Amino acid sequence: MKIVNVVCAPGRTGFFFDDQKAIKSGAKSDGAAYIGQPVTSGFKSIRQAGESISVMLVLEDGQIAWGDCAAVQYSGAGGRDPLFLAEDFIPVIDKYIKPALVGKEADSFRELTKMMEAIEVDGKRLHTAIRYGVSQAILDAVAKSSKRLMSEVVADEYGTTVSEKPIPIFTQSGDNRYENADKMILKGAAILPHALINNVETKLGRDGSKLKEYVCWLRDRILQLRTDESYCPVFHIDVYGTIGQAFGDDNYTVMADYLAELEEAAKPFHLRIEGPMDAGEREKQMLCMKGLREELDRRGINVELVADEWCNTKKTLSTSATTKQVTWLRSKLLTWVVSTTPSKQFCTAKSMASVHTRAVPATRPTVPARYV
Repeated sequence: MKIVNVVCAPGRTGFFFDDQKAIKSGAKSDGAAYIGQPVTSGFKSIRQAGESISVMLVLEDGQIAWGDCAAVQYSGAGGRDPLFLAEDFIPVIDKYIKPALVGKEADSFRELTKMMEAIEVDGKRLHTAIRYGVSQAILDAVAKSSKRLMSEVVADEYGTTVSEKPIPIFTQSGDNRYENADKMILKGAAILPHALINNVETKLGRDGSKLKEYVCWLRDRILQLRTDESYCPVFHIDVYGTIGQAFGDDNYTVMADYLAELEEAAKPFHLRIEGPMDAGEREKQMLCMKGLREELDRRGINVELVADEWCNTKKTLSTSATTKQVTWLRSKLLTWVVSTTPSKQFCTAKSMASVHTRAVPATRPTVPARYV
């Protein structure tokens, strides 16, 4: 079945674009907004509405396949692509993607996405948000044309099977980390709460005490609210480099001391820490993550590290896995299934795990908003 048209529509995402550099530099919150001037290129304010592009592939029998192009909250930070604004990137899709897809048979997700991935503009790959959303639409088109579920298309083309068990969901609280944690606990979320620890003074604490207090509260809250003792969610907390900011990016001994305290505070629950430091550039980040991982292993501290900042491509993901910098890799910025499926297979081969999360929930639930 052929693709006969490609239509784009601008939209809003479920969250915001935030200037991470300004927030980590001490910007103060004011309700849902932030006070001060942005410092990252492209931002008009420290927090602004997240934007998306809905891509619709019209098939020759009249069916419409959907995909949502959406970028992450902290666009332009940690080696990521720049701010994703619909008015800037709809013309790119119309000029480069549309002529490549119109007239093609919607018969192979891998081949069509491979063709799309190869497109370059001024010598650069397409923005990750475009590759993310268009790959969704291609997958939906192939599924609709062959009367299969999208999961069945992936399983067939990658030689895997569709899971017969529920997939653990990684839930994220935003700044409302107490009330939203209650909701997660009451609904039995398997991985929680993210917590958005992106400021040393107000969320981590200069000595780490504020985050430790929150971990203790979260532990006690689960023990209080759970109705089944078998409910033991994983604590996954994103600290956005603030531990390194407080104690020193390469001060592995002191950081490990602190992570040991958090491990003890979280017991009987298991703890993962995402982005313990942000060293400012890719190579240094890899060295710092490796150094901290080795210190934790040497001392038998059972805290898993999750890579996010500066780990945004298949190349950096594979390097992180091969050199054993971390235990988990969070690959939300890779083009959806076409990159995450082989990347997950690679991580499995390296005895690692990969956390794949939807970048930002878009206007329609084309795919799950958070998944692991």
